[in-house]
Amino acid sequence: MSPLPKRTWSWQSPSLGRSMDVACWGSFGVPVILFPTAGGDFEECERFHLVSALAPLIEAERIKLYSVGSISKQAWLDPQARPWHKSWLQARFDQYLVQELLPHVERDCQGYKGFVAAGASLGAFNAVTVATRHPEWFKLVVAMSGTYDFDRWMGEHRDEDYYFHQPLYFLPHLGEGTILQALRQVRFVIATGQGRFEAPWESDRLVQILQSKGVPAQLELWGHDVHHDWPTWRSMLPLFLDKLI
Repeated sequence: MSPLPKRTWSWQSPSLGRSMDVACWGSFGVPVILFPTAGGDFEECERFHLVSALAPLIEAERIKLYSVGSISKQAWLDPQARPWHKSWLQARFDQYLVQELLPHVERDCQGYKGFVAAGASLGAFNAVTVATRHPEWFKLVVAMSGTYDFDRWMGEHRDEDYYFHQPLYFLPHLGEGTILQALRQVRFVIATGQGRFEAPWESDRLVQILQSKGVPAQLELWGHDVHHDWPTWRSMLPLFLDKLI
């Protein structure tokens, strides 16, 4: 099978003060914005054959896949970074997404909105966070093997950036209004295995919070032989997208 045609963009982000990259596979279909895992980059999904697993949906023009970079390596995974810097950088990443990346995808899709946000591990956190903060852009979230509780990286430090970019904190206190109304139109599929390096209790906690706010969220709990690794995500993401798009 010949490789799927691929386009890439790169620009110097005013929000982050650094170069950010995006790759796209497909010419038509529902835009799927895919966030990388912990220290991954915008092309890891190709190296680990997730793009190949999604090829039938891409070739059928059911989805158009956009894989983006993140700041997780410079923020949450950097042991030298101060807690305030971690949350500050996450806030700048959110600004990059809403002011730069999402409008770019919208232009590339001729004004289409109703995106899908997807990701695994720390990518699941980014998918959930952007959709809960900016639900007007999304209709579906597929979050796999998510890491959602970042308190272990913050010590005793808490600040406004962390609170408002940590769904486990801001969602329970989200009151009735425009954001919550829009959020109730987004479907959340929170999937996790119970095998090596998985943390299903974090996914369960997130689902309970979403459901308490009337947001359509389902926990997909897979078995103890399902591990925190690419074979899991190559099975999960095509399955859920095929069912829900």
